[in-house]
Formats: sequence, structure tokens, C-alpha cells
Amino acid sequence: MSLLIWLLVAVVVLVLVGLATLVAARVRRLDRLHVRTDAARVGLESACERRATAALAAAQVLAAVPAERDRAEGLRAAVAATRAAGVSGGDREGAENVLGRELAAVPRGALPGAVLEELVDAEQLLVLARRVHNDAVRDTRDLRSRRLVRWLHLAGTAPMPAYFEIADPDPGVTTAAPVRGRVAPPA
Repeated sequence: MSLLIWLLVAVVVLVLVGLATLVAARVRRLDRLHVRTDAARVGLESACERRATAALAAAQVLAAVPAERDRAEGLRAAVAATRAAGVSGGDREGAENVLGRELAAVPRGALPGAVLEELVDAEQLLVLARRVHNDAVRDTRDLRSRRLVRWLHLAGTAPMPAYFEIADPDPGVTTAAPVRGRVAPPA
């Protein structure tokens, strides 16, 4: 009889050790995902700021052209709105979308090469940073939705991460800078 009790105790101990190992692994994974999401958010905010700086440089160039002064003022106002929304916690996505629409209306041919290249690079970086951030958010939310994590409250008091949804630039408008100095291949 004592052998049966020892066997039952051993099985219970093994199940508890296995459960503790699973919980510890989930907690570590959840912590890593939250760190990844926070880092992706910082990168996204940096990319938004870089695009705003490039937009201001484009506005400065456009302000020198009399026919484009209104567009330059629109760009400056949109940049101011994105920065204000970032500081105050306002509708950052809406402000970034307004800036994106203003940038889509900028005549790219009127910009000098360095300003154009910086603007295009900043826009491409923002698209990439948004995708990285949203991928991290998706992975974190997926793990937080699992039963074990919810039942044992393994996420603690960490806020649920949110997606950052802004419109990507229209293809052909802002996704590629013209290649300078390259000769077209012979037909």
C-alpha cells in the first residue's frame, strides 16, 4: 500500500513541477514580448519624428516657391499637430494620417535630391517601424489571450498593447526615390 502512495505522490510532484515549468516559461515569454513591444513603440515614435523632420525640410523648400506656400503651411501645421498629439497623448494616428495625406500631395519634382531622398527614407522607415510594432503587439496579445495566462493573471498589471494603424503611402507616390546617375539599360 505504501508503494502506491509513494507512486501517487511522485506523480503529483511531477505534474506540479511540469506546471511550474510551463508557468515560468510563459512568464518569461510574456516579459520578453512586452519588452519587444516597448522597444518597437520607441522605434515607431522615432520613425514618426524622422518623417516629421523630413516634412519640415520639404516645407521649407516649398515655402520658397510662391505657388506652393499654402502647401508648405499645411505641412507645417500637420507636423505641429503630430508633435502635439505625441506629447499630449491625443489622436496620434489621426494626426499622422493627416501628415501622410499632406505629404502625398507634395510635388516630388519640386524637391531637391537630398530632401527628397530623406523624405522617402523616412516614409519607408515609418512603414517598416509600424509593421514591426504591430507584429510585436499581435504576438503579445496572442499570448495574453491564452487561458493559462488569463486564469493565472500572468500579465500582471501591464497594459494591453495597442496597434498603431495609419495608412501606408500610396504605391509609386512615396515609396521610392528616383535613382540618380544611373543610365537606363539598353533595350
